[in-house]
Amino acid sequence: MAVQDIFNAILAYDEATVKAQTQAELDGGTDIATILNEGLIAPMDVVGERFSAGDLFIPEMLKAAQIMKMGLEILKPHLTAGQSQSKGTVVIGTVKGDLHDIGKNLVAMMLEGAGFEVVDLGVDVTSEAFVKAATEKNARVIGLSALLTTTMPAMDNTVKAVKEAGLAAKTIVGGAPVTQAFADTIGADGYSADAAGAVKLVKQIVA
Repeated sequence: MAVQDIFNAILAYDEATVKAQTQAELDGGTDIATILNEGLIAPMDVVGERFSAGDLFIPEMLKAAQIMKMGLEILKPHLTAGQSQSKGTVVIGTVKGDLHDIGKNLVAMMLEGAGFEVVDLGVDVTSEAFVKAATEKNARVIGLSALLTTTMPAMDNTVKAVKEAGLAAKTIVGGAPVTQAFADTIGADGYSADAAGAVKLVKQIVA
């Protein structure tokens, strides 16, 4: 089964094979949903499991996610509305005052790989910007990242702003200094220590 070649190539970080094989499957008439789900999305679940088990680290995870996205870009023009049906929209960003983005980028890529539409607001994002984007995009989840202890209060402010705006979106938080206890203190709806956990958390929230 040639779609399995795409799956295996992502796990082997083989960019050339992923791109060539994705195109070959398209040209050969393979069902696009099969290429998407079994070739591109399925290996990212394995990557997440390996990361959680301590068998993979952030650089490998980023590499696999980036290669998966290259295959996804080839498929995108051919996806119909039904095949590309998003599982929901997630607005994500690093909070005001913080310019770190590696962890946030990883979570965003893995969420895309899991079939979510991701609106990445970047770094140094104000509470107002999170609320505005979540309102405009009808987001199910708002993901807040912070890598500095000094910017953690901005998470608190954003969670409050989301609640004050009356949004249905759930807030999740993460980043090196962030803990479950802190998430509970500020009233966030969820916390994850890593990208794989964040994807599982979002899946649970939108289920």
